Formats: sequence, C-alpha cells, structure tokens
Amino acid sequence: MESWLKESGAVGLNDLELADFQVTGRGIRSLQYYKEGETVLTIPSGILWTVEHAYADPLLGPALRFAQPPLTVEDTLATYILFVRSRKSGYNGLRSHVTALPTSYSSSIFFTENDLEVCAGTSLYTITKQLKRQIEEDYAGLVARIFGQHRDLFPHDKFTIEDYKWALSTVWSRGMDFVLPDGNSIRLLAPFADMLNHSSEVKQCHAYDALSGNLSVLAGKDYKVGDQVFINYGPLPNNRLLRLYGFVLSSNPNDSYDLVLSTHPAAPFWEQKQKLWISAGLDSTCTISLTLTDPLPKNVLRYLRIQRLDESDLSVIQVDATDGIINESNEVEVLQVLVDSFCGLLKNFGTQLEMLEEQLAASVHPPGGNAWAAAHVSLGEQRVLRLARKRAEDLLAAAESGRGRRGDLSPPARCAKCDKVSGPFMLCGRCKAVNYCTRACQVAHYKEHKAPGSEEGAFFHPQRDVDLSTLIPSTYACSRPHSRLLCYANSLCSFNADFSVLEWVETALKNNVHIRHPKEEVGRLAGNKKVANIEHVLEDLKQLLETKEDPQSDEPTGYTGIEVALSE
Repeated sequence: MESWLKESGAVGLNDLELADFQVTGRGIRSLQYYKEGETVLTIPSGILWTVEHAYADPLLGPALRFAQPPLTVEDTLATYILFVRSRKSGYNGLRSHVTALPTSYSSSIFFTENDLEVCAGTSLYTITKQLKRQIEEDYAGLVARIFGQHRDLFPHDKFTIEDYKWALSTVWSRGMDFVLPDGNSIRLLAPFADMLNHSSEVKQCHAYDALSGNLSVLAGKDYKVGDQVFINYGPLPNNRLLRLYGFVLSSNPNDSYDLVLSTHPAAPFWEQKQKLWISAGLDSTCTISLTLTDPLPKNVLRYLRIQRLDESDLSVIQVDATDGIINESNEVEVLQVLVDSFCGLLKNFGTQLEMLEEQLAASVHPPGGNAWAAAHVSLGEQRVLRLARKRAEDLLAAAESGRGRRGDLSPPARCAKCDKVSGPFMLCGRCKAVNYCTRACQVAHYKEHKAPGSEEGAFFHPQRDVDLSTLIPSTYACSRPHSRLLCYANSLCSFNADFSVLEWVETALKNNVHIRHPKEEVGRLAGNKKVANIEHVLEDLKQLLETKEDPQSDEPTGYTGIEVALSE
C-alpha cells in the first residue's frame, strides 16, 4: 500500500510506519521528531474514498445512478468498498488498502446477546437492537435496488449481509467528516491515515483542504521517535465510541445518556404545543444528551414545561416564558415526572452501578473484551442518570419548599387582572395568593379582589420604582446610619419582605428625616388601603425601630422618640 500511496503523491510516509501497540492495537509510529502543529502526513485527493469518486467509477457509477431512490452516503461508500474488494483485477491501489483493513470489528452490532445484555438499560443497548433491525432492512433494500439488478457487478457471495455489516463498520470507524466552506459536508476515507488511533490528549489535528481536495494530518502534540501518532475523534461518550469505533475509554469524561422525549400527536393540544416546541428550537420528538457536566440541560425542562401546559396556560403562554419557570404547579409536575422517569430508567439497567464496579474490579469480564466494554458503557450512563436524578430531586425540593412557604400557590402564577403569565409579578401582600404584573392591574382589580375572611380589599404592593424622596417629611433627624437597620427590618418584619413600608423607612433614613407622611400620600402608596391599617403597620415599625437591637452590634438601634402619627 505504501508504494502505491507514494506513487500517487502522498507526503510524509518515509517518517511513519504501521506498528502494533499493546493497548490500541495497530496504529502509526513516528520515525522522527515532530513539533505540535507540524504537518505529519498528506493524502492527495485522487486516492480518497468519496461518494464523488464512487459515482465517477466507469463500472460502479452507472449502477449507482440507476438506483432509486439514491443510496445514502454510508451505503454508497460501503458499496464502493465491497465492489473494489470483489474485483479480481484492476483497482490495485485501492485493493491494497482494502487488504490492509481489519477483517473483523468489535463495534456493538457484532456483540453476542450475552455481551450486549451486560449493558441492558443503556441507550447503546436500545440503539444497537434498533440498528441491527435497520441494517437488515437496508440490506434488503440494496438487494432490491442495486445488488439484485446487477449480479455481474455484485455477485451474491461477495455481497452478503455479513459483508455489508463489515463494510458499514469500515465506514463508521474509519470515515472522516468535514464541513465545507459552502456549508455542505463531505465524508471520506483516507488510506493509511485511517490507521491513526484516537487520543483525547491531542488537539484536533486532521484537516480537509476544499480547494485541493487533499487530507492533511498535523501533529496534535510534540512526538519523539517511536511514539504512536494520534488524532482526536472529538469529545465522544463511550456509548458512541463502542457503537462506531469498537472501543471505550475508562472513566470517560465525555460519557452521556441520550434522553428521548416524545409526545404522541393524539395528546391534548398537540398542535399548539408543537408550535411552541418548534419556536423554542425543539420538536415533538427530541433526543437530548445528558452529560456529566450538564446532567439536566435546560432544553429538557423547556420541552416538558410545554408538554405539561394546560388549556388556560396555552391561551396566554409566550415561547420566551418556557425558558424559565412558568408557574409553580407546572414546574413541580415537570420535576416530579423527571425524578420518576430517572428512577425508572435506573431500575431498568440489567446490572446496577455498584455491582458493575465490583465485577470489573474482580475481572469477571475479561479486560478489553466485549462484555468489559459494555460494562463501561453502562457505568458511564448510570453515573450520568444518577447526577440527573439528584439535580431533579434538588430542584423539586426547592420548588416544593418555596411553594410551601407561600401556602402552596395555586392557581399558577399569572396576573389576576390580565392573565399575563410572564413575570416579574408583585404578590398580594395580604392574601399572598394572587399576582399582578403592573400597578395599573392592581388598581383595576381592587374592587374585585377581597382578602379571605374580610370585606375589605386586599393590601396591594405599590409600584417598586416610586420616588419616595418626594414624600413630605418632618424635620426630625435620625442619629444613626440606616443600612444595618434595613437589613434587620427585612429579617424581622412580620409582613412580606417586599412590603413597601420598608422602602419608606429606607428612603426616610437615607434622607436623614423622620417617617411621617400625610394620610392621602400613605393611602395612595398603599393601594388606597384604609388609613387605620396603615397606622397599625407604622406603629409596629415604631416598636421595631425603638426596641429591637442592631443585628450586627447586638446594641439597641438608638432610634428613640420616633413619631409615626399621620398628619391630616
């Protein structure tokens, strides 16, 4: 193969050689020193395996063009490889490359049932089962569309389903994918360069030149004579490494679990929810990767928030609102579903994490074998799912705790006047059960809203940005700084911490004045609440200011002689 590559214009072969390594098996060894970034190998365009070259072949090309519908990229390349391998003459260069390829692969589609059962419950287990069935269907389609139509080109004994599986695994494990400047992509196989093994310790170091069509490999780190030269396949989890390349990494930091979220079109309000999913960059069926660093991605929550919307929510919901908590009942339901789902997924694993760790430590599964690799996939996915469950449990506890402190707020958070569901909201200070999006909605809803057990209207929060410095103060001067007082007042006041009187106190103290305002001014800021109740609140503040201790110094606040009477 090397002489053919050199004759075809490959550069760098004199300083590299194929070799067998203890851990990785066959790979490429350096015969000289390389500095990181230095070009190691260049394979010219004319000898790459590509779809374009397959269609340009004088024998294979017409048969490919005859097939309808056209073959996929993977099937085209797999057919090209099998076609060259089957030829008794010609194609000497390409056949020398095929001869150098492995005769068998260890990707998961070749696992026995016993080996695959070791990773039962994993996404790899499910995908592999599906992939085996899909391969059978795709092979039958190829026989009907192209193999059976041209038996002179595709003899049956050279194009069996086992041959097809081998060729597919060749494409999966040795193919390289690149995005072109025009946005299109290309998949190719590069002779000799496809012998380079993966290492996460080197930088991305292989590149395709769209102008020349050449494939180049750079040094992803410094190499000494005798070192194995690597490329980086990317940050791939073990379930993907084993499915496509036939190996795993112990304690892979890129391990993940592919969570499939799906809603049947017959579900209530499916069409409305589908529009929201699409607007949010999702779909009614989504596969979202949970990872060790992000075990519960925002898109999982966003999808389920939309899925769990009821009719009243859908009438007013906006897409942006699904990026955060829509309302407490929706959020609690979503998080509870996630906790239950993660628990169910973890129970479905054939062997639980702790038992797998014991089995691996005791070498129950021979190191490097299929069962050993399947065990590592199961370990990684279980670790991710446990992190996801813990994250969902923590969020659920926080949501339920917050809801309990506010008396289990239900119905969902929305403006009581206009039904707006996107916040921020102001909570009713008396009943603590309804919300308003603006001061105008508070005032407009005043006559309709009554506090529980009372004939009076509920106490509304004033607008938070009221300029309190314009209030008419007395000339009484305060002798102590205000900052510690406000911190203390927020923690001790029996009323809501957002209650506007605290702002009145802060502003008054900042302006070095006393708290005394005309009745009509206090009534206006309090949402037209009866003055008698305002007097009661201010009296409580008087006691707080005069008798309580400074929380940071354990000394009395020193605010004596406070006058809280309301002027006429």
